[in-house]
Amino acid sequence: MPLADLLALASGGLVGLTLGLIGGGGSILAVPLLIYVVGISSTHVAIGTSAVAVAANALAGVFLHARAKTVKWPCALVFAASGVLGAFAGARLGKAVDGQLLLSLFGLVMIVIGVSMLLRRSDGGNPDVRLDQASARDLLPSLVGYGLAVGVLSGFFGIGGGFLIVPGLIGATNMPILYAVGSSLVSVAAFGFATASSYALSGLVDWHVAALVLGGGIVGALAGTMLARRLAARKQMLVQVFAAIVILVGLYVSGRGIAALL
Repeated sequence: MPLADLLALASGGLVGLTLGLIGGGGSILAVPLLIYVVGISSTHVAIGTSAVAVAANALAGVFLHARAKTVKWPCALVFAASGVLGAFAGARLGKAVDGQLLLSLFGLVMIVIGVSMLLRRSDGGNPDVRLDQASARDLLPSLVGYGLAVGVLSGFFGIGGGFLIVPGLIGATNMPILYAVGSSLVSVAAFGFATASSYALSGLVDWHVAALVLGGGIVGALAGTMLARRLAARKQMLVQVFAAIVILVGLYVSGRGIAALL
């Protein structure tokens, strides 16, 4: 097997491992891995390819969380539908931006997400929250507003957006983080497919690499899930370590992008 294919499999494995271990964050590493490890030269192709693999992995996660009854379906579907509109707009805007500038901005977003992970605190939330006729007047505007905003960012940068969607769902509904994680995967899949279809129609997806990343991601996710069970008591420490890695990679990516622009 060519070295590039092995690197794509390994990159997918790392993305899947991260998703299985801490429930998110793998997609934020996918684009830098495809560019700096696999060797995809075009930032736009890396974003489109990443979106395909992330969306497919998210679908598997939706199935697992649905079986565990940790998906608030009405909230998740409204958020996802609003976000898809934003993702199409964000993807169209992202394709019009210079690749190096897009990479620089992507690195800055990684830094912001890493810092937010370090600072995140949870008050437990309301496990009984639901979107119905009685609550629609209060919840619908928040779900639509947060969904559109997160969708634009997800489409623009080609990320699944789990670390944006989870806080968005909590902010809009005050649901517990466990339900927010499960519900967020509906949006991750929807945003990913919206972004991927936009890039695919423009010929900006490497399908061979996407299949390899997806294959490695499935194996990595299984390993990460098993490891998470063993390290459950240290999960917060793992999140903090991962956040630090995201910040460091963000600094590197934005630095490379800015240097290329200059």
